[in-house]
Amino acid sequence: MFHTCPMLADIAPLLAHQGGWDELAMVILPVALVASLLIVANRRAKAQLSARQADQLDRAAAPQTDPPTPGEPPLAHP
Repeated sequence: MFHTCPMLADIAPLLAHQGGWDELAMVILPVALVASLLIVANRRAKAQLSARQADQLDRAAAPQTDPPTPGEPPLAHP
């Protein structure tokens, strides 16, 4: 004899065939989750790349100076 759990009896109609929308949801939800994670990762990568490019431009625009030799006083600017 089978014993049925009252909770399972409440969920059974939800898990039964619902005309196709439930199967569609079981496919679309994981695809949407992966797509949204890829969009977020792409935005972060683009932001990091633009920050890195801006940093490289700032370094290229900055005057190049040699660091002082240890023990030598720094040069005075006129």
